[in-house]
Parts: sequence; C-alpha cells; structure tokens
Amino acid sequence: MTPKRNTCSDAKKLTNSFKNKVGQGGYGVVYKGELPDGRIVAVKVLGESKGNGEEFINEVASISRTSHVNIVTLLGFCYERTKRALIYEFVQNGSLDKFINEKGSSITNRYLDSKIMFQIAVGIARGLEYLHRGCRTRILHFDIKPHNILLDENLCPKISDFGLAKLCKTKEISIVSMTGMRGTAGYIAPEVFSRYFGGVSHKSDVYSYGMLVLEMVAGRKNLDDGILSHSSENYFPNWIYDKLEKGETYDTSGDITDDGQDNMIKRMIMVSLWCIQTNPSDRPSMGKVIDMLECNFQLPQFPPKPFLNSPTRSAQHGSSASTTS
Repeated sequence: MTPKRNTCSDAKKLTNSFKNKVGQGGYGVVYKGELPDGRIVAVKVLGESKGNGEEFINEVASISRTSHVNIVTLLGFCYERTKRALIYEFVQNGSLDKFINEKGSSITNRYLDSKIMFQIAVGIARGLEYLHRGCRTRILHFDIKPHNILLDENLCPKISDFGLAKLCKTKEISIVSMTGMRGTAGYIAPEVFSRYFGGVSHKSDVYSYGMLVLEMVAGRKNLDDGILSHSSENYFPNWIYDKLEKGETYDTSGDITDDGQDNMIKRMIMVSLWCIQTNPSDRPSMGKVIDMLECNFQLPQFPPKPFLNSPTRSAQHGSSASTTS
C-alpha cells in the first residue's frame, strides 16, 4: 500500500484537534486519531524546528518501501512547509520499554514471561532481517531500542521510528558512508561512534538488537543509575557474561539461578552476547540470529567476552537524534 498524502487540516480532523496525546519521542508528539472508515491511527506530528526535515524524508522514504508483520504500517503523511505529520496504524499496547520498565501494560495488565519475551525477540529479529535482506532496497534502522518497538493487542512486535534510517542502493555492499554518530546512548555499536572498530553496516543494527534483548531479559534499562551501571565496564552485559561463565543462568524475576530450567532465556542471552561483539564481523547476521534462536537442539556456542561497550555517559543519554562524533 502506498502511503496517502494528506493535508495538515486532515490530520487535525483525524485527531479531533490533537486532543488525545498518546506519546512523545525525539522527533515529535504522537496523537490518537480515527480515519473516516473507522480505523484507529497514530498521528506523529514532527516539531517545526527540525531543519531541512531530513528525518521526515528518511521515514517516508524508508518505511513506504516495507510491508511486513513486524514493521509498523505507514498509512499517510502531511507535508506543508514546516508542518509535517506521519499517519501510522495504531498499535494498541504501545512501546516495549513500558513493559520492561513498568513490568506490564496498563492497558491489558499483561506481563512478559519468558515465552512471550522469546516470541518478541524472534519477531523483532524477523523484522530486522526483512529490512536488511527482504526489501528491494536494504534499510538500516540505526535506532533499535525498546522505545521504538511497538506491541499490538497480541504482543506482536512492530519496529517503528525510521527517522535515522539509511537506505542502501544495493544489498551486496554492506559498508555505508556516514558522517557523525547517530542512535541512542546504550545501543550504539562501537563502529558507529569510532570508525577504528570497523565500517558501519547492517551489523550495527545487530549490535543494537543484542543490547535491546539483554535489556528485556534484565527487566531494566541498561543505563539505569542503580547497581552495575556506574561505569561503562561494569554493567549488565559484563555481569551476566561472568555469571554464565560460572554455569549460572538468569531468570525472568531478575535473579541468578543455577537450576538451568529456563532455556529460552539462556538462549536469548547467549545470542545477544554474540550480537554485541566488538568486531562487526564477529556478529551474526539477523538471519543467523533467527536460526540460533529457533534451533531447539542445542544452545549457541559460548561467545567471547566483548572488550568494549557502547558509549554511555559521554553520549547524549536517551537521545534519538543524530549527534556529532
């Protein structure tokens, strides 16, 4: 489906003069609306101070090329001088970060047990695999994090917010040119903030995916100001790696156990640790991630311990905007 171009007055009518605010991100405010045919939609109104509107063009250009159950659907857009808005399908349960940080949805009162977490992790992986290999043009997202994963009424994950996305003309050339640093602190791959670690490619999304899944298992933000986060060398990935080396595993309540019963959680952790390897070439593709997650016979091989983490305190905390390296 090709997104329909609407007028800004249309967007105002859909949202009943922007009365029902349902969220706010780095690029704008999201309102709940209704199409004339009765479908509920989310209307994201972008701020007027966003320069030449690069993030708007990115989002329309990239997401209009997609059609996948794990990618949010863009239904329309508005563009009138400095006024810009995006009209999406409404995803009932909101973003994944609310489930992680608030331990459940206020709408359905549903929680993420190990089975649901596993299904969400696989769904996100399938969405990224589609962006990297399933589209006519490869799409690199560059801002994979819980806030940008939406959950529908069945807790099916949908990747959203393509404001930092980059289109690649061919799938054969994986390295992309990029000036500056883009992404959100805590999820940025090492090569994105320093080319010393390699070229920027689809493997940068793989790193962000690994950090997202580790955060989902941990049940807390990887940049929390509490325990295990006082330095970039003493936070959840290193801590859980040390525990796994001792033969322990991590259960969904946030406690370390040694009963080894929760194989789905352990598999998610093992795959995630492969995804956050410092050298991009050591990370699996998203297709390989899906294979490792869904293989029921044996756990993935134990990964090497990453020697460098994503920037934390030095980067803009919680920002989803492109920043200067």
